[in-house]
Amino acid sequence: MINRTIQSMEEKYLLPSLELVEQVFTEHENEQEGKLVRRLTEEIRSKRFYLPALEIIALDDEKNVIGYAQFSRFHLEGKYEDELLILTPVAVKTAYQRRHISKDMIEYGFEKAKELGFKAVLVEGNPLNYRPRGFVTAANHGILPGETVHLPHIDCLMVKELIPGGLENIRGRVEYSDYQSLV
Repeated sequence: MINRTIQSMEEKYLLPSLELVEQVFTEHENEQEGKLVRRLTEEIRSKRFYLPALEIIALDDEKNVIGYAQFSRFHLEGKYEDELLILTPVAVKTAYQRRHISKDMIEYGFEKAKELGFKAVLVEGNPLNYRPRGFVTAANHGILPGETVHLPHIDCLMVKELIPGGLENIRGRVEYSDYQSLV
């Protein structure tokens, strides 16, 4: 087990975290995907949706960034921005994967998000990675992919309630049109 610290972002880790995100997505996908996810991370930081307290990092004993997760405000058709978050991206240094680092960062983020009053979190990804964290298919809650969302399967768009009944009144279409990196 590696010793690690999970915490919210500090200014000195802004650049190292971008480098980690680009490296991980390059290694697991390709260089183009690495650059795209880095641009998206930078773009989220520049928007009104950015929440520094919900930009989560994992540090090793030498204070190197070994994990990254970003939760940011999200809206459906112009609604729910103060209730709904999106989790993207999540990255763990390749050499440290499969050691529950992403799990710990995500759980830390859930707790912080609840403290800030958010009701639910959206994520797009592999259901096998997110179902253990309590995510379910978003379509089952009336949250559907819009025109700018291209999924391999409807189950890849997932949502998690942070508080019981948090999704009761949240419905609509997910669009990525606020992000140049994604359209």
